[in-house]
Amino acid sequence: MKVTAIRPPRLRTAETEEERKVTWTELFYDLVFVVAVAGLGARLLADPTFRGAAVFTGLFIPLWWAWAGFTFYADRYDTDDLGQRILAVAQMATIALMAASISGETQSLRGFALAYVGARVILIVMYLRARRHVPATRQLVGGYVQGMSIAVVFWLVSVFVPEPYRYVLWAVGLIIDVYTPYRLRKIQATVPLDVAHLPERFGLFTILVLGESIAAIVAGLGHEGWIAGPVATAVLSVVVAAGLWWIYFDNLDGTVVRRRAGQKTAWKPTVWIYGHLPLAIGLMATAIGLEGAVIGAGGHSWPANERWLLITGVGGALVGMAIIEVATERRDNTISRLKAQWRVAGGLVAVIIGLLSGLTGAVTTMILLALLCATQVGGDVWLNERESVNATGVHLQDG
Repeated sequence: MKVTAIRPPRLRTAETEEERKVTWTELFYDLVFVVAVAGLGARLLADPTFRGAAVFTGLFIPLWWAWAGFTFYADRYDTDDLGQRILAVAQMATIALMAASISGETQSLRGFALAYVGARVILIVMYLRARRHVPATRQLVGGYVQGMSIAVVFWLVSVFVPEPYRYVLWAVGLIIDVYTPYRLRKIQATVPLDVAHLPERFGLFTILVLGESIAAIVAGLGHEGWIAGPVATAVLSVVVAAGLWWIYFDNLDGTVVRRRAGQKTAWKPTVWIYGHLPLAIGLMATAIGLEGAVIGAGGHSWPANERWLLITGVGGALVGMAIIEVATERRDNTISRLKAQWRVAGGLVAVIIGLLSGLTGAVTTMILLALLCATQVGGDVWLNERESVNATGVHLQDG
């Protein structure tokens, strides 16, 4: 698709046109996050302790939020013109700097903060461009710009503040950033999100993170070679990753993000969106844990912190999907509640498997986790059939 020289932003989600698809610019934009996420994963692999997991989470959240910020803007206003492409590439450069600042031998958390400031400033410029050309959404855009600008100040000041106070300023900035859309939820009801485009974008990020599981499994097997234990564990690891993929994408429905004025469940769109954060963190922890399991199956020690990284990853991903399910709008919301309860039950079973993992070893633990994910898929298929039967019954009655 050829780029138009200048095409001012317009409210895409208010248009009656064919179903929107992700643009090539958005797909190219995601590539830098593949690198950034992989770098964070390598950092967690090098330090799979509680402290390492906390540092990973603290760095992953602003990275995810930078991606989400661009995604929300593009969902409403992106026209993929020359101006927007230049701004997108400029923001990619800041994300690349964020990735470089937290990986390799030249790590710099000050650099991370400055790069994040750059990413947010570019997003503010995007919104100021939309504010000029889309008068109908100026109140919403003004609220976004105000919240982001205040948060940027905290991040900028943190560059000149020593540890650990720097991280306090980061936390305050992130709280302001994350709270801003919730504060504006009533205004957002008049400026809808796209029910096809936005779920596709979140689905692509989920695939991006799931890809780390496959890379980790391959890396672990490459480390151990063709030995029975690691090979069996690698196969079981693929089953676990596939099970998590299956139950997420079979239930990916973003209808809820189209807020309605006076909507009684105004919290649901926000919960649906934010529920993807614990899901992504859980999937990343799962990926690193799977590599440790493959290596542990080769006769090496399988430390408790690596075992629990895997267990909390699988359990956390299931709980994240439960949160998303609670916020999902269905014809029969009873199905959503049952699916959410099924996910939480799966998370609790994962904890039990974790308690046994020190006695059972890597291979047996992976067999149990694979059975857990297969059971989750089976329960999901049954509930989907039940929903279909109920819907058919309603249609017959209506007829």
